[in-house]
Amino acid sequence: MVVFDDRVDAGRRLSHLLMELRGEDVVVLGLPRGGVPVAAVVAEALGAPLDVIVVRKLGVPVHAELAMGAIGEGGVKVVDHALLARARVSDEELESVERRERAVLDARVERVRRGRPRADLQGRVAVVVDDGIATGATARVACRVARQLGARRVVLAVPVAPAETVRDLPEADAVVCVSAPEHFRAVGAHYDDFTPTSDDEVVRLLDQADRRAQRLEGAASSAAEDVPSQDPSHGPGRERGLGAGMSSRVLTDEDVSVPAGPVTIMGHLRLPAGTGPTPGVVVFAHGSGSSRHSPRNRYVAQVLHEAGLGTLLLDLLTPEEEGDRALVFDVPLLAGRLAAATGWLSRRADTGECLVGYFGASTGAGAALWAAAEPGARVAAVVSRGGRPDLAGPRLSAVRAPTLLIVGSEDRDVLRLNRAARDELRGCRCELAVVPGATHLFEEPGTLAEAAALARDWFVAHLKVSVPEPARGWRP
Repeated sequence: MVVFDDRVDAGRRLSHLLMELRGEDVVVLGLPRGGVPVAAVVAEALGAPLDVIVVRKLGVPVHAELAMGAIGEGGVKVVDHALLARARVSDEELESVERRERAVLDARVERVRRGRPRADLQGRVAVVVDDGIATGATARVACRVARQLGARRVVLAVPVAPAETVRDLPEADAVVCVSAPEHFRAVGAHYDDFTPTSDDEVVRLLDQADRRAQRLEGAASSAAEDVPSQDPSHGPGRERGLGAGMSSRVLTDEDVSVPAGPVTIMGHLRLPAGTGPTPGVVVFAHGSGSSRHSPRNRYVAQVLHEAGLGTLLLDLLTPEEEGDRALVFDVPLLAGRLAAATGWLSRRADTGECLVGYFGASTGAGAALWAAAEPGARVAAVVSRGGRPDLAGPRLSAVRAPTLLIVGSEDRDVLRLNRAARDELRGCRCELAVVPGATHLFEEPGTLAEAAALARDWFVAHLKVSVPEPARGWRP
């Protein structure tokens, strides 16, 4: 499997496949946020201007990770009608999601452009770049937007995408892809560093590209000296790794295999170094099955590491099972595997005495509470981020572990479900924390950092962690 160091490395390797376009009238269009660091490298290699093309995924109600379509600038929309039928999404629900996402899209356009005029695509070659695609919904919309804005040719360029998706992208005149595996899991699985990209970084890269273009126009004879190095240690986006500027000593940092009944599930275990045993380990349960490659989970995990906690990012479904979307909602199955992982931790010499916490997102939150309600469950605390605790149903009243429910104020349907679940969690301390301005995926600036800080403080309090001095008061 092809794995990139980071988005800069991916952009460099993608550039090699696009060099035949150098010298043509090209505009490179990055999809914010993660596609822009890749596009910045491509634009520099081709000597082309850099711009953004803003699109938004339309997530299935109360399961926003699952795309039922996407929208883009200029009123362009792509919808998966087959998925709408399977998920029983009504016209009213689709309209509500589109209206909400359109407002987010318009706000993002304003944030990342900041008055910068959109690049003129009339009669030019538009190279649409993302850091990877899965279903292809957003890529299709981006290609349609580019075409609508007058591009004579549209090239979709990505480091990685499923082979099946690459074969079915009629919206692009050509598709350029470094790696197109037949058995695809997640975009993040193909990156060692898949740190979330911020709007501020997008603006910085666009400003950097503008300055480069101005230098080239004003001093063509010295262009070679003025173009920034493509060395990965200096390239766009390299300086903002997780926990940048902070030290974090690690005792264990490895992929692990966890027996769970008839199957073996994969995880990533990280334990901090110290003078004594790790005081607490937080097990991550992600709604779509994979925790190891979720950039949001990895971000939250880094915040927990800096507070002295261990983490186990757990894939609750096997690669073969992930294609069956019904299993995402099989809460008893997911809870059983979460309990198996907890038992596995108790049998290890380095974690056998640790207190265990659960961090659940989406349907993973329902699984975490279901597992925590089991008699004799060895769970000291539970945190749900944008989760579906209601899926634990009648088991909620049996939960004894202190539980924190974190929900975005704009995630109204899920907020309603969490309020109802809080009323059912009568056997434990339960708090509901509402993050202002956040939608389901906590994509808005600062919202994921706030959710991570809330989770950290909850686990520090209930897993009896002594916070390292450099981590006190830190907010990413």
